[in-house]
Amino acid sequence: MSRRIIVWRHGQTDWNVAGRLQGQTDTLLNATGRAQAAEMASRLAVLNPTRIVSSDLRRASATAAELARIVDLAVETDARLREVAFGEREGLTRHEIRDRYPELEARFRRGEEVVSPGGESHADAAERFSGALREVADAMAKDETVVVVAHGAVIRVGVCAFIGLPQEHWRSFGGFSNGCWAVLQEGFARWQVTEWNAGNLPVPEMSDDAAAHGDSAPAREGDPDFGSAGATR
Repeated sequence: MSRRIIVWRHGQTDWNVAGRLQGQTDTLLNATGRAQAAEMASRLAVLNPTRIVSSDLRRASATAAELARIVDLAVETDARLREVAFGEREGLTRHEIRDRYPELEARFRRGEEVVSPGGESHADAAERFSGALREVADAMAKDETVVVVAHGAVIRVGVCAFIGLPQEHWRSFGGFSNGCWAVLQEGFARWQVTEWNAGNLPVPEMSDDAAAHGDSAPAREGDPDFGSAGATR
């Protein structure tokens, strides 16, 4: 077994449900988000992480705290793991952004880099996030697992930068649903993505016959900045 980093997206917030771009606005988990964090934490705990590092935004640190409680670890926070800063677009829905910033929206739809007033580029966000990941990786011992808790957009671009994927290919990777994660594993002298947006599939319920025979149910595994309510940052 090699070193492994689990990059975990926070649970749902009311802004996710409303389709509002969160960015670095410090929103809180809602009841569904707290339930997601607790459920997924129980699954990630079986990986026996030795360290938990989280964005300092409360929706991420509260998600991390659910895992920390189970595995008896402290949560370390790092502001470099915050979501992409979307500036004046934060708090707006996609329809509101189209109305207020039609030129920016048109450029985004053409696949161009878009930075709203007061915001940052995806490249800048990726650089800070991947820098934090590199520090985590450099400090890891052999066979160690570390969980990093962050946000959808910055996870997508930051992980791509961490593994050395050119920026023109970043949009080939889909966004993350709330509570889901990526698995980064060291192998062949470099870090690789071995799972992406894992945790989406439901756990099948065991029939009475299956339970009687000791069969276990398998675990759930498997637009970049806007999508379904579960994929809005």
